[in-house]
Amino acid sequence: MAAGSPSTRESPSWSRIFKPVILGTETANKYEIKNSLGQRIYFAAEESICFNRTFCSTLRSCILKITDNSGQEVITVNRPLRCNSCWCPCYLQELEIQAPPGSIVGYVAQKWDPFLPKFTIQNANKEDILKIVGPCATCGCFGDVDFEVKTINEKLTIGKISKYWSGFVNDVFTNADNFGIHVPADLDVTVKAAMIGACFLFDFMFFEHSLAGL
Repeated sequence: MAAGSPSTRESPSWSRIFKPVILGTETANKYEIKNSLGQRIYFAAEESICFNRTFCSTLRSCILKITDNSGQEVITVNRPLRCNSCWCPCYLQELEIQAPPGSIVGYVAQKWDPFLPKFTIQNANKEDILKIVGPCATCGCFGDVDFEVKTINEKLTIGKISKYWSGFVNDVFTNADNFGIHVPADLDVTVKAAMIGACFLFDFMFFEHSLAGL
């Protein structure tokens, strides 16, 4: 996805992620990814077993298959069952990004921090390329939640991933979340694929909810 950095004059593009829910049960997530004109360019569907969705909830292992409008699979995101606690620094969240499917191009890995959500975008050799730093509070009850995309030394912010606040009623009574990705237009396409994967991970970790749990 081509998008502009806040520090450039490029117009940012955004991805809209939609999750349907059926009352009383946790369904597999489905997502629409759109460009800056609001046109759907990709569709993503979660593949996971009901047992994992019920008992592992937001920590569940799953595969997300991203297809274009012709139905051709272009990106595969593998999420293993991992921990999400500052008390388990050796087994934190991780995603594997394949683009095209079968060819690993990168990873999104959670990094231990006692206060802030921190992640790294890694290449196929698991070498750190970029960092993503979120706010200490990710509830997003009354506003957008921004995860800043930074250089490895964290001195320069080159973009952000935002979870848009859709209003109190929508947040409480629906299971749909909207995200935007703002990155430099010339960023490597494999890194952009990893950024989409990061959106999915943040959705699972920080914003997944259903009416069944209210």
